Amino acid sequence: MKTLYLIVPFAPLLGAIIAGFFGGLIGRVGAHVVTILGVTISFLASLVILQDVMAGNTFNGDLYTWLESGGLSLKIGFLIDQLTVVMMVVVTFVSLMVHIYTIGYMAHDEDNWPAGSKAGTNSYQRFFAYISLFTFSMLMLVMSNNFVQLFFGWEAVGLVSYLLIGFWSTRPTAIYANLKAFLVNRVGDFGFLLGIGLIAAYAGSLDYATVFGMSKELATITESVTGWPLITAICIGLFIGAMGKSAQFPLHVWLPDSMEGPTPISALIHAATMVTAGIFMVARMSPLFELSDTALSFVIVIGAITTLFMALIAIVQTDIKRVVAYSTLSQLGYMTMALGASAYSVAIFHLMTHAFFKAVLFLGAGSVIIAMHHQQDMRKMGGLRKYLPITYATMLIGAIANAGLPPFAGFFSKDSIIMAVQASQIPGATFAYVCALAAVFIGGLYSFRLIFFTFHGKERFREQAHDAHHGHGHHGVHVPHESPKVVTVPLILLSIPAIASGWLIGSFLYGSWFGDAIYIADAHAGMAQLQAAFTGVFGMMAHGVVTLPFWLALAGAVTAWFLYIKRPDLPAVIKRKSGVLATILEEKYGFDRFNEWFFAGGARGLGRGLWKVGDQTLIDGVAVNGSARLVGWFSSVVRLIQSGHIYQYAFSMIIGVFVLLTLWLNRV
Repeated sequence: MKTLYLIVPFAPLLGAIIAGFFGGLIGRVGAHVVTILGVTISFLASLVILQDVMAGNTFNGDLYTWLESGGLSLKIGFLIDQLTVVMMVVVTFVSLMVHIYTIGYMAHDEDNWPAGSKAGTNSYQRFFAYISLFTFSMLMLVMSNNFVQLFFGWEAVGLVSYLLIGFWSTRPTAIYANLKAFLVNRVGDFGFLLGIGLIAAYAGSLDYATVFGMSKELATITESVTGWPLITAICIGLFIGAMGKSAQFPLHVWLPDSMEGPTPISALIHAATMVTAGIFMVARMSPLFELSDTALSFVIVIGAITTLFMALIAIVQTDIKRVVAYSTLSQLGYMTMALGASAYSVAIFHLMTHAFFKAVLFLGAGSVIIAMHHQQDMRKMGGLRKYLPITYATMLIGAIANAGLPPFAGFFSKDSIIMAVQASQIPGATFAYVCALAAVFIGGLYSFRLIFFTFHGKERFREQAHDAHHGHGHHGVHVPHESPKVVTVPLILLSIPAIASGWLIGSFLYGSWFGDAIYIADAHAGMAQLQAAFTGVFGMMAHGVVTLPFWLALAGAVTAWFLYIKRPDLPAVIKRKSGVLATILEEKYGFDRFNEWFFAGGARGLGRGLWKVGDQTLIDGVAVNGSARLVGWFSSVVRLIQSGHIYQYAFSMIIGVFVLLTLWLNRV
């Protein structure tokens, strides 16, 4: 099986290498064939490994030793258990669908580049190389059995995301977005690296099994610099890394701007890979987090803030991709709340269901964008249901799942999170529960707002065409039409698990699926309470329709119908009367402005100060020009006594003799 383990990450890597270095030789068809083949092999191998793990076989072993220093051994190896295979299957399946979808979405990518742009040369092949490399990086992250390899995969997905978000590199907005993502993630990674450093310093090993075996010993140590319990310092450091990667408040600001990248990578980053890396990492580190209630409290409060406040922003967005992006932020907050409530398996369950229905929403948004000739503003859409029937049906499935309505996948995972938070005794759990309930209503509102605004109501794209005609723009109406099968087939295939993956809840959460892969302390009994109350899939649905979350989600959907179908004039009135509240949401609580003023402005001010004081004043003014002036002054003084006149030399000699005699007489 070890050979099969190697095939899973390295098949996409081989495809990325061939498409990246030989894209000009193999052409567009060759590039997408070789990368899709690599990810397909990886997916099929993951299914075989899944069956092997279900049979009770796990693996934890090293492949080779990278280096040894001072007794610390840094190795590359794999940990294949129940938690790993779930991530492997989800990542490879969603990645495969995104690869296939990309053929249709990027078919006319040359139109996105300025004429004659060298950056646009072989861009199609380069994009496939990037997304295949992204898949390799994520697989190395989830399959690692030590912190060194985890950090390698962690940084690799960050690097490739930088390349993909700024893929259209001739657009200033894309360059700004990828730089923003890179810098914000470096902030989180600083905490992540500190956590790993503390583990290396106190445990003397970076191997998971060794560190987890020492966890109770580490919990008795106090960190010497901060005076905190060591286990709390480690866990908070690791979670700060997760806050950056999984876009938790206040390190969430990079994710909405990452919409500047092509839609396929939006789905890949936001559905199954990069943003879920932090959730997976905390679940993997459950033997450490379970020993610090302080860290768990921090996690659950951050998750609650992210869930509610990012959902609120989604209801005022008009860019179809940004609505889905802020939805992703809110859903990641749900997963984080579950982690803080010690419901790690529930967090991974929601990670899985979310990967499917969020991929549907992103790829469906891309299908709409294709049909609308790359128009992303929902105010210029409307009435698209009859023109895009497959896209509409699949996005409706995604929206229902996202809102958490039965019998779709999101209902089972989201309701389980809310119940786990309600049962938790961790400080901050009550606050998190209130935020979760409020976010359920808002989730129903923004999910169906997207559907009604885009696919129902007036065909506003005809009004845009009319205005363009009178403004001497394009003549006639570009009637939208359904996307090609290479786009719609992945949507249909992803819709199936978006509906049905939640039905696995019994074996996934309340069976023995995760085994020893996830550890829960005896003091944290929330999952035990959920298991005692579970009455099966149909029992949960029957009970769910009489609970508050169901009616809140339904109320959100009905509110969206009333505002955008029944009374479409009301949203503008509400916005006008909301005044400053609407402005706060549209300004995203001012985080972008603050970051631009404080961090970007501060960096520019520091740069100007270093230039003015350091470069111009000290280096040029003192070191360079100052030394030249000093030499000039000294030369002018010397020139006065080197005039060539004999009487000056004689006078100087007389003065010199006089000075010497004076000094000699004073000594006598």
